[in-house]
Amino acid sequence: MRVKFWGVRGSIPVPGRATSRYGGNTSCVEVRPKGAAPIIIDAGTGLRRLGKSLMEEAFGDGRGETSILISHTHWDHVQGLPFFSPAYRAGNKIQIYARQRDMHLEAVFSQQNNSPYFPVPLSSLEATMSFHELVEGTKFHIGRAKVSCTRLNHPWIAMAYRIEVDGAVVVYCADTAPFTDILFGREFIVKAPSLDEPLPADVVEELARMRAGVVELARGADLLIYDTQFTKTEYLQRPHWGHSHPDDAIQIARDAGAKQLCLFHHAPMRTDDENDQILAAYRTVAAHGDQPLALVSAYEGLEIPLGDE
Repeated sequence: MRVKFWGVRGSIPVPGRATSRYGGNTSCVEVRPKGAAPIIIDAGTGLRRLGKSLMEEAFGDGRGETSILISHTHWDHVQGLPFFSPAYRAGNKIQIYARQRDMHLEAVFSQQNNSPYFPVPLSSLEATMSFHELVEGTKFHIGRAKVSCTRLNHPWIAMAYRIEVDGAVVVYCADTAPFTDILFGREFIVKAPSLDEPLPADVVEELARMRAGVVELARGADLLIYDTQFTKTEYLQRPHWGHSHPDDAIQIARDAGAKQLCLFHHAPMRTDDENDQILAAYRTVAAHGDQPLALVSAYEGLEIPLGDE
């Protein structure tokens, strides 16, 4: 399979000179099994360009099929869907998978297409769209690809995905905070809590269980794509935002025995040069120790072949 990045930013799209090399679109990754339909992870603004590319294939004739795995329904991960060209061509088939609480999944996506937010309601899209609700631990197949998922530590809820196909494994973990300081749920945390106060025993236990689930999901992965929106210093200032940093990602990757780690979900205020500096510094960290780890930083257009291409 081949993994291609179409959007690598978190929070908001940030086009401009300072982000031209890494790109300014929000999260969207394409996984293309050999000779099979594309599997898309997240539908941020990067989905628009991916859709234009797909229209040059069978999707342009209304013969395309794709599955979209949504990590969570925060705007930066779904705002590209109304601009996904294959959805406007009759005959195309689009399967959407996500975890949602308290509201049917199709209703969630319908809302951002309704007036006064968007002129074309979801019901008017000509492609056949199907919605599949997931729970933590679900395992299923998309064609030859085996997909499994687990919960991440992020406000409301977010899911990590593991895709196994063509003799290789890619794992996608965005968005998530470390599993040490705060347990996120339904509540929105407005102010950063004190990190000096001990956590209740049940919270510590739940965070440990969640972390173990992520490590197991990433076990032996050929490529682990992980939320590293913050530096360690930035995380300590904003632990209530639900994002992680490279130190945490490297430890998760090592505990899981992953072969390669990809820094992902770059902060919107981060320039290309600053991303370069972070990558250079952490490549040194990842290369040392008992478990040397290959490290890359996601940018738009990056393609990574895995297993049997």
